[in-house]
Amino acid sequence: MTFQVYDTTLRDGAQREGLSYSVVDKLAVARLLDDLGVGFIEGGWPGAVPKDTEFFQRAGTELRLKHAILVAFGATRKAGVAVETDPQVRGLLDAETPAVALVAKADLRHVERALRTTAGENLAMIHDTVRFLVAEGRRVFVDGEHFFDGYRHDPAYTAAVLETALAAGAERFVLCDTNGGMLPSQVTAAIADVTARTGVAPELLGIHCQNDTACAVANTIAAVEAGVRHFQGTANGYGERPGNADLFAVVANLQLKLGLPVLPEGCLEQMVRVSHAIAEIANIAPDTHQAYVGAAAFAHKAGLHASAIKVDPLLYNHVDPSVVGNDMRILVTEMAGRASVELKSRELGLDLSGHPEALSTVTRRVKELEAGGWSFEAADASFELLVRSELPGRAAPRPFALESYRVLVEHREDGAVVSEATVKIRVRGERVIATAEGNGPVNALDEALRVALVRHYPELRDFELADYKVRILEGSHGTGAVTRVLVETAGAGRDWTTVGVHPNVVEASWHALVDALTYGLSRARV
Repeated sequence: MTFQVYDTTLRDGAQREGLSYSVVDKLAVARLLDDLGVGFIEGGWPGAVPKDTEFFQRAGTELRLKHAILVAFGATRKAGVAVETDPQVRGLLDAETPAVALVAKADLRHVERALRTTAGENLAMIHDTVRFLVAEGRRVFVDGEHFFDGYRHDPAYTAAVLETALAAGAERFVLCDTNGGMLPSQVTAAIADVTARTGVAPELLGIHCQNDTACAVANTIAAVEAGVRHFQGTANGYGERPGNADLFAVVANLQLKLGLPVLPEGCLEQMVRVSHAIAEIANIAPDTHQAYVGAAAFAHKAGLHASAIKVDPLLYNHVDPSVVGNDMRILVTEMAGRASVELKSRELGLDLSGHPEALSTVTRRVKELEAGGWSFEAADASFELLVRSELPGRAAPRPFALESYRVLVEHREDGAVVSEATVKIRVRGERVIATAEGNGPVNALDEALRVALVRHYPELRDFELADYKVRILEGSHGTGAVTRVLVETAGAGRDWTTVGVHPNVVEASWHALVDALTYGLSRARV
């Protein structure tokens, strides 16, 4: 039994209000989704969105996917336009992905009122585009937009859309609950009816659910139970309006509750790490009460629960938390995650299994730092530096010692705002003082530090500050709040993320910048 786990975080999930991925973010999210073992990653709409076009251009050389196939998303040819000359279809080919996804109108009302074309022309648009892309060697998925609403309105026409796509060579026709209004029983009934009407096997269908009734996960599972073998979702349920089906909940339910082999062996336990890392990249606080992956998903208050858990943890947990990479917690004291620390360290090439004291120290330090607001979920570089500092002979050498730094912000008469930073450091026994300007205090500090170091470490010329994120931590208020800073640095064909936390945003940024340079230099000299 083969399942197609199809992720659309980078396209449909990116439509969430307030969410905006940079190209670097999109590449990082794609790597994380591949770690989870998804089969397909929909990267965006090339040709229509410049950022997505750049993503596919860079993905060809920068992504080394182990499990996933990259998918470009687009629409069928326009009405009255030859498919060979349609620039949007050409954009799909130029993305050079093995697979493409086409959105097609499956509701006659949308065909006539939104597309302003005829029922027959819409079918021709689907047929021509699918056949053309298949002839060009692409695997084609067709998303039947508004399928369920269209099937209620005119089942014969919506069934014809499905049949046309498959007859033209589409690998799957995806039933889309675009408005998110379905309930599980309605999804099951529609699948049973359309397969009986058309004779199409449910294995040739897919499911894509929005969450407007809070049933997206349940609707997706209902479709799989009805025989569908292709299902779509997004990380953490990100998406427009209330969002999409949460891919993590769908996968965990199918694999753990129904015993279906939807992910490669060993991937399910990456779920918490991937979920939290993507949340950090999206600059959205992780949902602590999210099923399976939330910090509170397996948390219990002291008392009756705690006493029962001492006898058998599964008495109050519906699954073993470790199977999805989570930990059980008693809400009196935080439990340290030794297994998670050891697993993550091994992934980074640092085996702590033979160093129990170091493992205990790192676990304790992670616990202490995270209690203070630090987060290593999306900051692998800072975590690796912490682990290496506790392993004999493996600590990354600090490239300098700080004497002091100072940052000034000047608002000039002409309205210009300029930041200036001065750093005083010691490098290899030499005292160095450097000053630089920037468009903000952190940029100025970064520039001054590079000026001070580049003579001793010419590798820094290849390092670039790729992204910078600031978050006010939960429970903090106003201008006196504690802030967390994530700095993403690129250089030498790779990128890495570091974290800093402090009530002063500049000091938090300093911690992240120092870790970024320390990590980058240690890697450059390996």
